[in-house]
Amino acid sequence: MLEINPGLIIWTIVTFVCLALLLSKFAWKPMLKALGDREEKIRGALDEADRARTEAAEMIKQNEKNLARAEEEYQKMIREGKALAEKLKEEIVSKAKQQAQQELKHASEEIQRNVDSAKLQLRAEVADLAIKATEKILEETLDEKKQKKIMDFAINQLTKN
Repeated sequence: MLEINPGLIIWTIVTFVCLALLLSKFAWKPMLKALGDREEKIRGALDEADRARTEAAEMIKQNEKNLARAEEEYQKMIREGKALAEKLKEEIVSKAKQQAQQELKHASEEIQRNVDSAKLQLRAEVADLAIKATEKILEETLDEKKQKKIMDFAINQLTKN
């Protein structure tokens, strides 16, 4: 059956220990070092990804703030534009009203001048007619002083009535 051979056991243990020492010196340490390096790389990549995610979130917040600020400026510009347009409209309407009033005033003055001129012409014609009628009634010609006196009297009588 099975026999226990002490020499074989010793040589097996010695070979195992030598193999374990050789593997630990030449294989395990480099393998553990490579695994440690790989673990550090992965940890660094994860940290870099977290940092990039944080930066991206901050950039998104900053972009949202910039967008809100731009929207505020846009709305402000729209309000200022509307206010300016309203002011310009009021100025134009005011100027148009002033110009219309001036034109009405000038037209009124022109009409008054025409009325005054017509009154003067009418007075002169009335005076001439009165003088001619008086000449026919009196059958004599009046000199200029008498004509003026009679004319003024007749005009005063007309204006009183």
